[in-house]
Amino acid sequence: MAKGTFGERLKRERELREVTLDEVSKSTRISARFLQALENEDWSKLPGGVFGRGFVRTIARYLGLGEESLLAEYDLARGEGVIAAPKPEERIPSPPRWFPVAAVLVILFLLAGLIFGGIYGWRKIKARRLAKPQQSSAVQPTPALATSAPSHMRILADGKVVLDADLLAGQNRRFPASAQFEVTASDSSAVLLELNGNVIPPLGTPGSSGKMVLSTKDVRQVSGGVSQP
Repeated sequence: MAKGTFGERLKRERELREVTLDEVSKSTRISARFLQALENEDWSKLPGGVFGRGFVRTIARYLGLGEESLLAEYDLARGEGVIAAPKPEERIPSPPRWFPVAAVLVILFLLAGLIFGGIYGWRKIKARRLAKPQQSSAVQPTPALATSAPSHMRILADGKVVLDADLLAGQNRRFPASAQFEVTASDSSAVLLELNGNVIPPLGTPGSSGKMVLSTKDVRQVSGGVSQP
């Protein structure tokens, strides 16, 4: 895809619906500077990976466009969807006549091993269950965060402070927890969150602080949009 094609289409679709960048930003909670960078294809001002693709998916949903189609155009424009040309096919010499018989014997041997191994493993698992009650494990929330502008961050994992510092623009952090996360940011619009592969909208509007609690059961915003003095 030629440079500018993706951004021009995104801008054209927005203007056809007569909506401004500020209106898209307010509805999608994506910073206007990120929206402008997408239309200008200024990749250096955009986060990569799941964050950038999450922006495109959200914008497509807001404008009523096909999400997968727009994502494919985004990947091509950013050079992340280029498929390598297949190598020329090489001729494989014909196997000897005894090879099919040997292959059948090997397959039968493997099947027998799988059957006996499965029976042995099932008996071991059954004995372990009888000896020790099975413990259920919940999926641990593992949020990742990236900053688009300097912001003071305070992170609590299971009630313990794991970060209380100023982060510069472009920094990425990831923290594990077993039950709950609490994220507080001085500039809530500068923080991008991702929980177990799912992109979460910014905590609040530009120039305001925000707090969010992430757990295994829900992702709920505790407070946000509190303007700083």
